[in-house]
Amino acid sequence: MNDKANPPKKGDGERKDRLAEALRANLQKRKAQTRSRRAGDADKERARDTDKQRARDADQRSEGLPAAGKMHKD
Repeated sequence: MNDKANPPKKGDGERKDRLAEALRANLQKRKAQTRSRRAGDADKERARDTDKQRARDADQRSEGLPAAGKMHKD
């Protein structure tokens, strides 16, 4: 396009500055969201490891009535 056909508007520099600032703010917000999600994933992974440990511990216990000992009759 020809620059003479569309001359720059009076406040065009201010608009670009505003848009650049909004873009930076949006990028910072998205980065913060990503960091918080990563931290949440770490928490989920830690919980999953705890669940696996509990499952291993449960597998080592004996099961059934013989493990309960003798039953007392009333």
